[in-house]
Amino acid sequence: LSPPTLHCRSSRLFTAVMGSDADMEDYGFEYSDDEPEEQDVDIENQYYNSKGMVETDPEGALAGFDAVVRMEPEKAEWGFKALKQTVKLYYKLGKYKEMMDAYREMLTYIKSAVTRNYSEKCINNIMDFVSGSASQHFNLLQEFYQTTLKALEEAKNERLWFKTNLKLCKIWFDMGEYGRMSKILKELHKSCQKEDGSDDQKKGTQLLEVYAIEIQMYTETKNNKKLKELYQRALSIKSAIPHPRIMGIIRECGGKMHMAERQWADAATDFFEAFKNYDEAGNPRRIQCLKYLVLANMLMESEVNPFDGQEAKP
Repeated sequence: LSPPTLHCRSSRLFTAVMGSDADMEDYGFEYSDDEPEEQDVDIENQYYNSKGMVETDPEGALAGFDAVVRMEPEKAEWGFKALKQTVKLYYKLGKYKEMMDAYREMLTYIKSAVTRNYSEKCINNIMDFVSGSASQHFNLLQEFYQTTLKALEEAKNERLWFKTNLKLCKIWFDMGEYGRMSKILKELHKSCQKEDGSDDQKKGTQLLEVYAIEIQMYTETKNNKKLKELYQRALSIKSAIPHPRIMGIIRECGGKMHMAERQWADAATDFFEAFKNYDEAGNPRRIQCLKYLVLANMLMESEVNPFDGQEAKP
């Protein structure tokens, strides 16, 4: 069969099966000049064309991303992606006011325009991007995190609110801003408590994450009284399944606390536990903890070779 004959037979078959155009109208079929799929393709093309200009023509890329946002009839994923790129680009260009305006608009999409998992991934990505030069842009960082936390509260995203506060805590810790850090720790503790003020054991994993960062602060400020109290509370939590890095931090700080009290055997136990946890997490702190373990063993005049352990041999 030649192609034209095939086409005619196909058409007759389609009409026989589906009926005439008039019949199709009865089934609610409607033809539209603006096909949604074509519109999506145009938006997608506009997005990738703009992304391709980021390095060579940043201003053109910004105009292109703005066009993507305006092309969508209602808030959806391509607009969200375009705004994410806009935020990063303004940050690179040092246009922080415009960056925050774009970021605020992007956050309005997280309630319904994109999935929770995808919005969390993007917000985390931007937080890491902005936090990289935290010390140089103190005020911007504060405004950025306050804006994020407010939007997450409104969206009732408790999980990301908690993680965001932990990240901010870590930034203040690295900068030695212990006063600001303490305020956030109070909020984090409150989120892990029951109405009567006692710790909610169902939130044991989150509690351990809070304890880990707080224990680091008390270790750094040499507040051994608070450190001991928190250390004991952390080890008493049995309902948690924490990341090994978290237990590594708690055990390392516990080992340092025991060293300060000249309790060499307890210190050696903690440093060995810290080493094992860091090793499981693939964290380079394991080597430091192994050195601490050797020191504690020497001070307690132990006859046991710390490198005889299967974990320490490699």
